Amino acid sequence: MPDPVRASVLRFPHLRQDVAASLVVFLVAVPLCVGVAVASGAPAELGLVTGIVGGLVTGLLPGSSLQVSGPAAGLTVLVYQAVDSYGLPALGVIVLAAGLLQLAMGALRLGRWFRAMSLSVIEGMLAGIGLVLIAGQLYSAAGLEAPAGGVDKILGLPGAAADALAGRETLASLAVGAGTVVVMVLWRRLPGPAGAVPGALAAVLLATAVTAAFAVPVATVEVRGLLESVQPPGPDAFGVLTDVGVLGTVVAFALIASAESLFSAAAVDRLHTGPRTRYNQELIAQGAGNTVCGLLGALPMTAVIVRSSANVQAGARTKASRVLHGVWLLLFAALLPSVLALVPLPALAGILIHAGWKLIPFRGLVTLWRGQRGEALILVATAVSIVAVNMFEGVLIGLALSVVKTAWESSKVKLEVMDKGAGPVQVHLSGNATFLRLPKILDTLESLPEDRPVELDLTALHHVDHACSTALSHWAERHSGADTPPVRLTTR
Repeated sequence: MPDPVRASVLRFPHLRQDVAASLVVFLVAVPLCVGVAVASGAPAELGLVTGIVGGLVTGLLPGSSLQVSGPAAGLTVLVYQAVDSYGLPALGVIVLAAGLLQLAMGALRLGRWFRAMSLSVIEGMLAGIGLVLIAGQLYSAAGLEAPAGGVDKILGLPGAAADALAGRETLASLAVGAGTVVVMVLWRRLPGPAGAVPGALAAVLLATAVTAAFAVPVATVEVRGLLESVQPPGPDAFGVLTDVGVLGTVVAFALIASAESLFSAAAVDRLHTGPRTRYNQELIAQGAGNTVCGLLGALPMTAVIVRSSANVQAGARTKASRVLHGVWLLLFAALLPSVLALVPLPALAGILIHAGWKLIPFRGLVTLWRGQRGEALILVATAVSIVAVNMFEGVLIGLALSVVKTAWESSKVKLEVMDKGAGPVQVHLSGNATFLRLPKILDTLESLPEDRPVELDLTALHHVDHACSTALSHWAERHSGADTPPVRLTTR
């Protein structure tokens, strides 16, 4: 073996596996990058730009070795709302600010705190996103204009279905979208080499071939060119940061992208035996990627479990695979952008409908309902809130419900009353006495006979908050009035 070859093998012992894996991830990423961009109301090329940055910038930085970053279906709804409300030029500023916020959170070592978020809230967030994404892309699959709000999208589906079935072009468009979903579902069941081809890529290629061969009247991707699509935000664009709504969007981008990335990292770590994720460094890597995406006016990025799991399953061993996938995306965007003009939009809608369906944790919800109904209700409430209001407020509602549930469960108190018919009534309190259990405690105490002395034993309480302590003292004073026997309090 020649010395240069031997040296490269020693330096990159897993290069062959990483190159093969990078090609698989590239083929998975192309239709997803384009589909997410189109669904977000942005030029298709911007999705590729975000994928390129995810490979070449985030991929080179320390944090997680095998997870792959790029534009994600989970942020599609939020990005579309931002573009629709503030315009495409403001998107770069929002993504840039979100990236800087992620960098700050990583520098403050807040990465691990995202793992403390309720899993039910995260799954509810993804389920809500999935529902809105599916509803919106059903309109796109039929070539129709989707309503703005999540509730309007869902309520308008029966009318949209009637319109789609009534027109020849809309029916053809819907057939292409439905066919794409069917191909993606069935493709992975194919035996042999065909099954190794990514289902999304196969579905798009088949849809493109069919629509071109039979001249199916469907809309295709609008191609602007890579350089024309990349529009760095100018000085005037930063004026949107004075808008409170924009600042809320920045926070939503940063928090949701960070949570999705770090939860993805935890999932990817369970798929391989290599180095574990360093969460604070991964948060910094995601922030750096989003900062660059913002400077280029591109879409926000997160770590994407679909691409990451494909990377692991394809045999990737080091971060070289995710970096190389960014190289292949760059070459594709630079040399073959005109190919995108052949891709039918209903096919991309079908890919996102399939992605949205996978965001809804049907099996997890059934398991939660059987074992922890409170968590299941939080998941559903979060999803419904996102559909009914918006993503940011929906997540806040879910987090608030999770905090209330935790507080309620941690304030369990046991109250025992022993009345022997003569002598003092003995009352024992144990557990945690908080304001949440105060009505139950007072109802029991106020039902005690007023003509008997009471011995109230509080020594077994682990915690008594101020509200309970004050209420118990006031009750003891009232019960130990001029005409009633005294209350004897026993405390630690």
